[in-house]
Amino acid sequence: MRLRDIGERRLISGIRQAVPAKPRGVILGIGDDAAVVRGPGTLVLTHDLLVEDVDFRRALYPPRLLGRKALNVNLSDIAAMGGRPLYAVLGLALPGGIERQWLAQFLRGVLDAAGAAGVALVGGDLSSSREIVIAVTLTGEARRFVTRSGAKPGDRLFVSGTLGDAAMGLRLVERGPARRKGRPAGRLVKSFLDPSPRLELGLLLARRGLASAMIDISDGLAVDLSHICEESRVGAELELGRVPISPELRRASRRPLEAALYGGEDFELLFTVRPRNIPRVRELEKRFKLTEIGRITARKKIMAVDSTGRKRPLKIRGYEHFR
Repeated sequence: MRLRDIGERRLISGIRQAVPAKPRGVILGIGDDAAVVRGPGTLVLTHDLLVEDVDFRRALYPPRLLGRKALNVNLSDIAAMGGRPLYAVLGLALPGGIERQWLAQFLRGVLDAAGAAGVALVGGDLSSSREIVIAVTLTGEARRFVTRSGAKPGDRLFVSGTLGDAAMGLRLVERGPARRKGRPAGRLVKSFLDPSPRLELGLLLARRGLASAMIDISDGLAVDLSHICEESRVGAELELGRVPISPELRRASRRPLEAALYGGEDFELLFTVRPRNIPRVRELEKRFKLTEIGRITARKKIMAVDSTGRKRPLKIRGYEHFR
């Protein structure tokens, strides 16, 4: 059965029935003009838009994984602020020719990601469109939040996880199943299709006062580092030899460093740390993969430092809408 055969009201009713019973903190959920929730102190809000053939291609994404990613990219923004996510609102514009099963699988992915993060889906909107448009608004709380503007000269640069895997994963997905066999390819593909937000790490860095500035890596290390530097009015020296690259990416790509610098969609956390807090950050390395990759400078330029110590301006490029 297709969406055009079901109609908006029945769709909303089906979504409402699929969402778990009203969780703690929700006064009024799906079904009214707006949701009503209890606000705990300082709230953080984020919104993300995914447009078919701009942000994703339907043919490359199983609908369940697309649903997971739609929520997880917003969760990554909350993580970068050091917040704890609470409530989500989902907007969907869909072509009438989409099968109902596609929507059911997509919604399952959204709810899977929401359940894993302790998030309640409390409302949204539906419309028709020629392409799929997914809009997620997420609300969270932050006892102590971290911005992009707190970096100072002398701070050290750290990043979580490994970089460039998602970019290579996209290339492998585009090549098709016959050319992406084996565990290494599977890990890279998963990094692209099903990224994991670093919620626990972001929360710890904020609540313990360890990160002076923080951002999630969605557009690429180079671009997102430039965002921190621009907002903090500082520069940086990035040690290229320290940029964390997975063994799988090194085996799959001829230019792994380029993928790590410019690939994007890693959804790892890039953050700065005052020198006095470095020992406490090192303690977190027992639980998280963290790598020191450079330092913040007073000179308002971003320099790449190679293995010989030679410095050159880092090319700032990565994903950017309308470019």
